[in-house]
This record gives sequence, C-alpha cells and structure tokens, in this order.
Amino acid sequence: MANAATALALVCGLAATGCGGTASEGSPTATVGAGVGAVGVVLPTTTPFWRAYDAAIPPQAKAQGVKVLPTVNSNSDTNKQISDINTFLVQHVKGLVVGPLGSAAIRPGLRAAEEDGVPVVAVDSVPDSGKVAMVVRADNRAFGRKACHYLGNAVKTGKVVQIQGDMALANGRERTNSFSTCMGKNYPRIKVLNIPADWQASKAAAGLDALYNANPDIKGIYLQAGGAYLVPTLSILKRHNALFPVGDPKHITIVANDGIPQELDAIRKGEIDATVSQPVDLYAKYAMSYIKKAMRGETFSPGPTGHGSTIVRLPNGLLEDELPAPMVTKRNVNDLSLWGNRI
Repeated sequence: MANAATALALVCGLAATGCGGTASEGSPTATVGAGVGAVGVVLPTTTPFWRAYDAAIPPQAKAQGVKVLPTVNSNSDTNKQISDINTFLVQHVKGLVVGPLGSAAIRPGLRAAEEDGVPVVAVDSVPDSGKVAMVVRADNRAFGRKACHYLGNAVKTGKVVQIQGDMALANGRERTNSFSTCMGKNYPRIKVLNIPADWQASKAAAGLDALYNANPDIKGIYLQAGGAYLVPTLSILKRHNALFPVGDPKHITIVANDGIPQELDAIRKGEIDATVSQPVDLYAKYAMSYIKKAMRGETFSPGPTGHGSTIVRLPNGLLEDELPAPMVTKRNVNDLSLWGNRI
C-alpha cells in the first residue's frame, strides 16, 4: 500500500504542478472542509488497487486545482455507497467521482446527483443507466481477450480456470464474456471452468480449492482481479503442492488483471506469467480533469483525446474515455512507466 511519499512519487511524473511541495500560485489545497466547489470521492472497496487510487487522488487534485473532501469507502456495500453519495450531496459538493459497486445498483445515487445538478464521473466501471459526465476506465473486453490469447497460446489444450468478478458489475460481465467468447472461438480444445467470486478473496480461495480437488489437471488460471485474487490463488496452489515456477513442466500458467506491485513481484519470481496493468495513476488524473471540466459546464464528444486514448459512446449512451492498459510479462515487468513500479 502506498504511503504519502510514494503516492506523491506516483503522480509527480504526471502532474504539471503540486509535486515536491511546489503548487502553482493561487492553487487551492486538495483537502478542504465541506463547502461550495468541493468534490466528493467515493471508493468501492479496499483492495490494493483501490488503495493506490485513493493515495493518488489528493496530490493529483492539488496539481489540477480541484478541491476534494476526504474520500469515503463503501466497503463493498452497495447500500452504503448510495448513502455515501447522499451524504456528500447533503454537504453541497459540486461534483462527485465514484467507483460504482454495481452497474445497476448505482442508479439511485446518480438520480439523486442529477436532481441536485451535481455532475458525476464514474471510475473503473460503467453504470447501466443514469447520467454521468464521463466514465474513466480501460477497455475491459480487451482485458478478457488479452488473457484469453495469452493462456490459449500457452496451454493449447486442457482445462483453464476463470476466477470471475461480480457479474452485477459491467467489469465482471465484460471480462467474463470476452474471455469465454475468445476461448470458444480460437481455442476449442480448451475447456473453461468458472469460479464466481464477486471480487472477494474468500470466495476465490474456496472456489479454487474445491475446483482443484476435482480437477488437479488444470493448466491455466485467469484472475479477473489480481488485487483480490492473487494471494488466495497462490496460497491454494501452494497448499496443493501445485505452485511451480514458470519454466517448470508442472507450472500452471496464470494471467491476472490490475498491475499492482504484488503482481509485478509475482511475475519476477516466476509465480505468475502476466497481468494487464489497469492505469490507476491515469484513473486518478483524468477523473480529476473531467470532474473539473464538468463542474464548469463543459461537455464531451466521442473521438481521440490529447492523451493517447479514445472517448467512445457506449451502447447505453454514456461516454467512456478508454485509457491504455498494457500487458505485462517478464519482458517488460521492470518498465518504470508501469504505475505498479512507481509506488
């Protein structure tokens, strides 16, 4: 988990001001009391990925001149998330940045914000409906396809396990559907075994333990969220004497999502093979950028951005800035452009 110093280092390379204690003249501080002009930031849970995002928010907000209240964490509780949003609205925030816990469950919170005229930026997941100024995330369908091709080319035939995210969230659905569709289309000799885990480490551990007992011949595992599933996966494999390093004939090929430092270390150790690095630093940077513009009344359109991504219009009409999410393997695991190497 990033501390204050490492969090500052994470964003210094991205921010134009606010690093090394040198903010531009007249820039507001990042954290203020409740009041006019402030932004409320709602986190969905407490995984290493979200802790890194949380640590990146204050310095990035300061760098961009955005006033933010202390972040709140909904702790994987959709009802609490709606309550958190309403609490911020009572404090008269002028903008909200939210990591939705449920693509449908977030709707009452979005409705309340719209009724109060408060713009919302959604981070990491897309709501099924409701009004948001922008969704800031990477292409989750691409996550599933990248994992599919890596595992498919490595395994070629046999059984692979997909430890799924919460299917009530667009992220879980998109990663699952794209992975499964890709496998069925391109690797017909591979059988996919699914473990519903809802982003919860305990469910991942219990599911993998039971599945391995019945299928000790599995050859690959796709972790839809390394932040939640890496530790229990390695622990279960070790308990079954099935954790062999990359290069060993008995090695089970493992591909993850997130790009947290623990995943990068696991790649270096040969415990896992690859991960897709979600750009948590860019999530924080552009969440602050979009909410600042939205509070000024600016609107956005589909097309290329000036920061190497593309804004797309989703089937439900919302706009999404799809930020780049690189595949990380042993070849590029030490690349300092990866956020996981800079905290």
